[in-house]
Amino acid sequence: MSAEPFTARNHELPILIQNLTKRFGDFTAVDNVSFNVQSGEVFGWLGPNGAGKTTTIRMLLGLIKPTSGNAFVLGFDSATQTKLVHANVGYMSQQFTLYSDLTAMQNIRFYGGVHGLSSDELRQRIAEIIRTAGLEGRENTLTGSLSGGWKQRLALGCAIVHHPKVVFLDEPTAGVDPISRRQFWELIYQMAKEGVTVLVTTHYMDEAELCQRVGFITGGKLVALDSVSQLKQTQMRGQVLEIGASDPEKAMRILKAAQLNGRIPFDEVALYGAQIHAVMPDAQKYKEAIQRLLMGEDVQVSSIERVAPTLEDVFISSVKAPAAIV
Repeated sequence: MSAEPFTARNHELPILIQNLTKRFGDFTAVDNVSFNVQSGEVFGWLGPNGAGKTTTIRMLLGLIKPTSGNAFVLGFDSATQTKLVHANVGYMSQQFTLYSDLTAMQNIRFYGGVHGLSSDELRQRIAEIIRTAGLEGRENTLTGSLSGGWKQRLALGCAIVHHPKVVFLDEPTAGVDPISRRQFWELIYQMAKEGVTVLVTTHYMDEAELCQRVGFITGGKLVALDSVSQLKQTQMRGQVLEIGASDPEKAMRILKAAQLNGRIPFDEVALYGAQIHAVMPDAQKYKEAIQRLLMGEDVQVSSIERVAPTLEDVFISSVKAPAAIV
């Protein structure tokens, strides 16, 4: 890396992380992670609880200092130019940092004032956010009385009141109903079309499928990074056999027992909706054996076929036996 410090003038990447590491005593929360995010990209940052997702975001925001490595947002060094980072980004967490005793409009006005918007700018932004978030008729409702979905959209509006170029969304849809989640993602893509860069963490694989690129982190290490389609082609260890059974729970117990005693070399056996996904090196080779095993235990098999892996399959495969990207 050049000795010249990065600034907004001499590099254009909205997010750039280089060998980023954060240790808390003997515990390494983020371990030598490097990646970048392009302008207008919706980037998914996925991992199990405690994997290092939020710690990464907190370093990007300058809320905590890295032990080593660098994090740049819009060219600004997050560790040393924190105020400049905060002036140009939006941040929304799972907790929805809204004031329950203020109305929706008052919350937007408060956050606009924090970011230094003028009275004219505030009037314009309040109207735009109320319209974009679909909050017409709820402008004067106390925020504490709004449903989770409305609070979510209001929180996003407050996070972007100052027209940030980069937005960090840390599990913003947790606990929100599926319809509200879908509407929220429509707002995310509306922002991306306007050139806003979005980094989002989520536990919902259907949401991760909507991201243009995805990074998997586990144990603080980056273990996979690519588009969803490429990850499905390159990161899946083994093949996926989808099994429809009359008693899925009983079938799961039988297959798990076969996995433990080595009778069939499953890498993973898990419920996927009403179906079972069994991952193994050669699905076709063991297809008949699995069917015989289940039917011998009085479990009827309605279907059994090899299918393309879902992102959830790929995610589990990646985080169970990671090989960190260097």
